[in-house]
Amino acid sequence: EEHEELLAAFVESHGFLSWLNLRVEELERGRIVMSVPYDEKLVNPGSSVGSIHGGVAASLIDTASGFALRSTFDDPTTGSLATTDLNVTYLRPATDDLRVEAEVLRAGESMGFTDTLVTSVAPDGETKDVAVGRTSYRLFRE
Repeated sequence: EEHEELLAAFVESHGFLSWLNLRVEELERGRIVMSVPYDEKLVNPGSSVGSIHGGVAASLIDTASGFALRSTFDDPTTGSLATTDLNVTYLRPATDDLRVEAEVLRAGESMGFTDTLVTSVAPDGETKDVAVGRTSYRLFRE
């Protein structure tokens, strides 16, 4: 719970993440769920369905992955990490709130890897997968 408060404070102080209205929904060691509410400012200009720009999903994948990996550190507030690879596959347009779940596949001494899923509610009211992602990170543990 203490880490969730620290995480919320970090998001609040981070200009880009707070601009996205990023929220932490769940956090446990090696796994995190975050969300971004639908907002007109995130929509692709001229999109007939009001689809959210793919960069938002990519940012969610990158951000959630970093936090999921950090949760495996002895002290998540120390050390640092750097994205070395970010792979995003888009499955369908996102036209509602976005939710990302990131899970750590492996967190070694110097490298970490995650698997992520981004979902959104489709126009038919069903929750659908909109993107999947894989990341790798260089870990700098304290």
